[in-house]
Amino acid sequence: MSSSSTPRLSTPQALARLYPFVRPVLPRMVGGFVVALLAAVMTLIIPLVLQATVDGPIASGDISLIVWASAGVLVLGVLEALFVYLRRAFVLTPGTAVEYEIRQRFYRRLQRLPVAFHDRWQSGQLLSRMMQDINLIRRWLIFGLILLVVNVLTVLLGTLLLFRWHWALGVTFLVVSAPLWWFGYRFERNYGTLARQSQDQAGDLATAVEESVHGIRVLKAFGRGKHALQKFTRQVESLRATELGKAREVGVLWFWLEVVPMIAFALCLLLGIWLVSQRQITVGELFAFFAMGTALRWPLESLGFLFSFLVDARTATDRVFEVLDEENDIVDPDEPRTIPVPKGELAFRGARFRYQDAAESERDLLDGIDLVLRPGETMALVGLTGSGKTTLTTLPTRLYDVTGGSVELDGVDVRDLRLDELRRHISMAFEDATLFSASVRDNVLLGRDDLDPRSPEAQAVLDEALEIAQAHFAYELPDGVETAVGEEGLSLSGGQRQRLALARAVAAKPAVLVLDDPLSALDVDTEALVEAALRRVLATTTALIVAHRPSTVALADRVAVLEAGRITAVGTHSDLLRDSEHYRHVISSLEADDLRQREREVNL
Repeated sequence: MSSSSTPRLSTPQALARLYPFVRPVLPRMVGGFVVALLAAVMTLIIPLVLQATVDGPIASGDISLIVWASAGVLVLGVLEALFVYLRRAFVLTPGTAVEYEIRQRFYRRLQRLPVAFHDRWQSGQLLSRMMQDINLIRRWLIFGLILLVVNVLTVLLGTLLLFRWHWALGVTFLVVSAPLWWFGYRFERNYGTLARQSQDQAGDLATAVEESVHGIRVLKAFGRGKHALQKFTRQVESLRATELGKAREVGVLWFWLEVVPMIAFALCLLLGIWLVSQRQITVGELFAFFAMGTALRWPLESLGFLFSFLVDARTATDRVFEVLDEENDIVDPDEPRTIPVPKGELAFRGARFRYQDAAESERDLLDGIDLVLRPGETMALVGLTGSGKTTLTTLPTRLYDVTGGSVELDGVDVRDLRLDELRRHISMAFEDATLFSASVRDNVLLGRDDLDPRSPEAQAVLDEALEIAQAHFAYELPDGVETAVGEEGLSLSGGQRQRLALARAVAAKPAVLVLDDPLSALDVDTEALVEAALRRVLATTTALIVAHRPSTVALADRVAVLEAGRITAVGTHSDLLRDSEHYRHVISSLEADDLRQREREVNL
């Protein structure tokens, strides 16, 4: 999914990108590392105490000294346990703080990225990054990173200590264990590819589940549940195969981490016995050597798991930063202009638009739009399917930016206004009404962050908006306007969702109202009531309305005809009927569709 063409970073470089998030809690993280290292040191000291015990008290039979030696080992064990506890105490809270900051920044980034980004990315991929990948990064920071560094240092320090008793023992252990580093390099290379593939497949799987849940009515209506299950099964099987591949790589690494040290210990045992027989080392020194080797076994064995954890964390970091690094070309201007009291003049001046993935040979979807809406004027936009009507409505609020020409509000290019100000002056209602898992009140007042939702003023705005949208049903819901409408408002009918979305646009009190066929899901009687109420609002508000019904056209002062990405005619309904053949064709198509809709309503 990444659009980045930058060279692939090394694992340390990739993980170093987390430093800005870790920096505020770095002292606590360093504290956790220090106490973890002290716990490892306690483990390495125990063999030295055992050597002194075997060569001293045990050899001499002094019971009192044996008791003291045993007490020393006990103290070292207790200190090791205490340091392990302190490690957790140091890093758990900072780890959750880092997770919180990454997740907050990720969500803010998702909110700020343009609609074009969300058109390209699957929601499941974004969800898996937001939840699974960021959680994995947190667990690696507080557990995997510290233990990996500490265990590697422990292995290196312990290996050096092996030379303390006899250089031949140390060299034998080191030479026999050297291939482990090559196995580790091979593991990182192979496992990294599989880890990335697995996490991407998990994102695709999340998308499939989300689509199936949201589209459950369609799947049931068309009896396609079995088909969806078969597709899902194929995806699960692909993910399972990748996970098995990861498990095989981990298994191979664990095999060598188990076998190689055992071979080293066996050879060292033979060599050690010979050295004892030659009186080059004592029995206590040989015993301490193998006690040290035993102490190094867990750090060595853990490297397989910790290396796989490292690669998973690196892949998760890459996936998170793919989103954070996405270029956002719809941003606030460096030197913004302002419109303190907007009049509501909306003008398209040579506006052109084409999607990023459009072929160069294709013409612009909007091919030089020239259209001016006077303050307080209602303009209906009509055209055949595919003419570019919906795309045109996304330009005033900068859901997309023009690729040529400009869109102006009161003579100011919308790109020169801050986004929050622009979207305060221009409000939208879409044909596909989307509601949030919140109360009716919160959904309708979504665009009024200047009001306390519980204030009398907010209640008055809410009541007026629901009245205009003919959404009286909201008061009859189980908890009235405090009723939660459920995910995407699917607990409501299409017409109810559309009326609440219209109420939301009206409640924003914008200078310009852009409506993309907002009445398509309403029955004829309700539509007539909404249109009558809308006339009061539109008397003082500039409005651009995409019309798919002749009755919607009747709301307008003027009508603009969009044909193949261009405005070919502008005028009153009667003038266009007289002068524009294409307009007559469009209206006849709308009337035919409207008649079919009315017949369906009568039959129902």
